[in-house]
Amino acid sequence: MGHTLRCISPIDGSVFAERDALSTEAAREAADRARAAQHDWADRPLAERIELVRAGIAALGAMNDEVVPELARMMGRPVRYGGEFGGVEERGGHMAAIAEEALADIAVGEDATVKRYIKRVPHGVVLVVAPWNYPYMTAINCVAPALIAGNSVLLKHATQTLLVGERMARAFHSVGVPEAVFQNVFLDHDTTSALIAERAFDFVNFTGSVGGGRAMERAAAGTFTGLGLELGGKDPGYVMEDADLEAAVATLVDAAMFNSGQCCCGIERIYVHESLYDAFVEWAVAVVEAYTLGDPLDPGTDIGPMANVRFAREVRAQIDEALADGARAHIARKPADDGGAYLTPQILTEVTHDMRVMRDESFGPVVGIMRVSGDEEAIRLMNDSPFGLTASLWTADLDRAQRVGDRVETGTVFMNRADYLDPGLCWTGCKQTGRGGSLSVIGYHNLTRPKSYYLKKTTTD
Repeated sequence: MGHTLRCISPIDGSVFAERDALSTEAAREAADRARAAQHDWADRPLAERIELVRAGIAALGAMNDEVVPELARMMGRPVRYGGEFGGVEERGGHMAAIAEEALADIAVGEDATVKRYIKRVPHGVVLVVAPWNYPYMTAINCVAPALIAGNSVLLKHATQTLLVGERMARAFHSVGVPEAVFQNVFLDHDTTSALIAERAFDFVNFTGSVGGGRAMERAAAGTFTGLGLELGGKDPGYVMEDADLEAAVATLVDAAMFNSGQCCCGIERIYVHESLYDAFVEWAVAVVEAYTLGDPLDPGTDIGPMANVRFAREVRAQIDEALADGARAHIARKPADDGGAYLTPQILTEVTHDMRVMRDESFGPVVGIMRVSGDEEAIRLMNDSPFGLTASLWTADLDRAQRVGDRVETGTVFMNRADYLDPGLCWTGCKQTGRGGSLSVIGYHNLTRPKSYYLKKTTTD
């Protein structure tokens, strides 16, 4: 038996849940069961797999009253926001709706002598390594299309959200998805790496840190196992001089602070045209000053603790370093800030790209705001980052947004929106944010492989 995995609640530092990690041999047996069950699963009609996945999502939604406070206890998101089922349903539902078209054979041509086409066939066994910040939505991004495409799935969830995988497996099993086809597994890092190195999986989808992504690549080296990686981010917002200022402030500040700033595509740096800069900062400060930091189980709380004390420690370090280098903090320490997981959300000005808070991933409730003279300076600063997940552009001019967006090194360009995942679009990144893509038709392409058929017909005279 492996060591014990413990979820430490950020609310009070207590152990909320614990599970024993599987031994390497037990984990290998789980992967073997998944492989043995996959062929029969893939042989089922596509329509049947789609309906079972839809039913599993609905069964998960029926647990929402239990899930919401459980999430607050595991990772600190306030109960007032109601959990993640809306996003799970939107994403899973979209992937179910497009499955038939996305997985259809590609006809190349047929005549009297030959028939040619390309099929999309499942990889086989898919390992989904999901993060804690949006534990249900990030998992469903891959779980739903992987199952629909005919793969079997092993879900390894983050220790911080230890119970999520159990709930997902219970929901899907309750509607008839075979237990061997979708398994929740508790694995430590060493066992995960060992199984990847043994090629126990045919595809691995990982969402997490850059360091975690490197570990996945090292484990997979030489195995030719496919990897989908969504890693770090430092997403920028750019407010142009013709922007709707009120909407820009409301959306970008929320995108920076929601979920205590622990969002993959959260806004971590904002560039504002000099003509709007002072007004933007004033309004942004007013919004954040009005937040209530506190117990996430209290319906009056706007912003809860960060998921772990060590995450808050990194954010505090970035803020302190920036202040020492001349940045200005605008938010006074809130009463609930305990120096631990409860952290005052912060707005910084007088920041530069020499400061870590404007270059390293913060993944917390802090945002730096800089004034810019126009598009050229904003583009240069947005691209001055090792990451590229999303960029949020604020303007009334669609053509201008397209021109600027074409020059920004990012996976997704938003105009007058931020911190959102549209399941019709490929969720992808560039640079150290990772590679591959989930959701959309392209998500199905990454969870299957092409198989070509050249069928020469027998001629008879």
